[in-house]
Amino acid sequence: MFLSDSQFPPSTYAATATLPALRPALQGTAQADVCIVGAGFTGLYTALRLVQAGKKVLLLEASRVGWGASGRNGGQIILGFSCDMPPFERALGLEGARRVWALVRDAAAEIRQQVATHHIECELRDGHLWTSVLPRRVGLLTHWQQEAAERWGYERLRFVPKAELPQHVASERYQAGLLDPEGGHLHPLKYVLGLARAAEAAGVVLHDGSAVQSYSLEGEGVRVRTAHGEVRADRLVLACNAYIHTLNPTLRARVLPVGTYMIGTEPLGEARARALLPTGLAVTDNQFILDYFRLTQDHRLLFGGKCTYTGRTPHNLAEAMRADMLRVFPQLADVKIAHAWGGHIDITVPRTPDFGHQGPVYWAQGFSGHGLVPTAVAGRVLAEALLGRGDDLALFERMPKLRFPGGETLGGLSQAVGMACYRLRDYL
Repeated sequence: MFLSDSQFPPSTYAATATLPALRPALQGTAQADVCIVGAGFTGLYTALRLVQAGKKVLLLEASRVGWGASGRNGGQIILGFSCDMPPFERALGLEGARRVWALVRDAAAEIRQQVATHHIECELRDGHLWTSVLPRRVGLLTHWQQEAAERWGYERLRFVPKAELPQHVASERYQAGLLDPEGGHLHPLKYVLGLARAAEAAGVVLHDGSAVQSYSLEGEGVRVRTAHGEVRADRLVLACNAYIHTLNPTLRARVLPVGTYMIGTEPLGEARARALLPTGLAVTDNQFILDYFRLTQDHRLLFGGKCTYTGRTPHNLAEAMRADMLRVFPQLADVKIAHAWGGHIDITVPRTPDFGHQGPVYWAQGFSGHGLVPTAVAGRVLAEALLGRGDDLALFERMPKLRFPGGETLGGLSQAVGMACYRLRDYL
């Protein structure tokens, strides 16, 4: 289930990005103020902030920059965490939850700032539409709109009734929508590679093909070992998410790796693509096991969904995903699927994030399938704590941290059963 590779998995993203040469693996002994494990969004955001503050940062990646979920995800900029806001208010109180929401909005703005500041060409578009398939779940949309305005001071959400939905999405499947102008979408692989270029230009040292085999505490710092080298650092950041392996058994026990999947069509042509999504929004539904989709700059439809908890890729993945796509857009029955791919996300038992530290070791994980904005939150929270400003990290450390009962195998099976029940509820 856990793989690494020197090549990017085949995907629409890999086929449409300019891929850099493989960076050299770590050789010999190196010194750093901070060593970061994992060159995805979390690791790169953290590294960039730290090096801009004058720290010497070395970043180790088992495969290559952006190889994991950061380079394969849906590319949707959605404000909030997977668990939504009520768990934060229960654990942190209203003021603590309001601080989390402020960090979320800042993170969405930061993505746009990074794109502009570092001239990252990543097909950034504004606007996200959250839709309801079932009439009884339209109330979830209006409830969130009201809650966002009254409790979090966010008044930019606009309710879209069924009669107006064809202005945004050419599908009869949906009953209503909620439009968020601060959401959006981008090409995640182009974006993560752009962040890596910015980090290197600022002074971060990046090594591909450098899987960390172990680390140990030494004095007030850490020693980090790879197959061909080691790093001695004052602080260590674990930004591994689903790929934590056995590096830290405690953290591994608190996340479950889950397979999630996407397809990309052949180019549809501008007119046909625009007819599907006239305003170019990213779209997500509010089923428990959701569908999500958007258009690319070269007029393909990207469509995601499905989850597996047993480590097995669904049989005939492309056809299974195509069937889901045609349930939304039956008018695409003649369209070929150019790419089908998947990857692993890390979920927690309560779907709340797991950010924290113990001594010189810091971490952020548990994004639970909702990572583009939350990883920017994580990068800021971790970097600020490492620079001596730990109030926000202390806030996240108050969130519940639960182990999956039965470990990865039994935890996966129990989640699979639970998700099957929720899928039935989606359609009954």
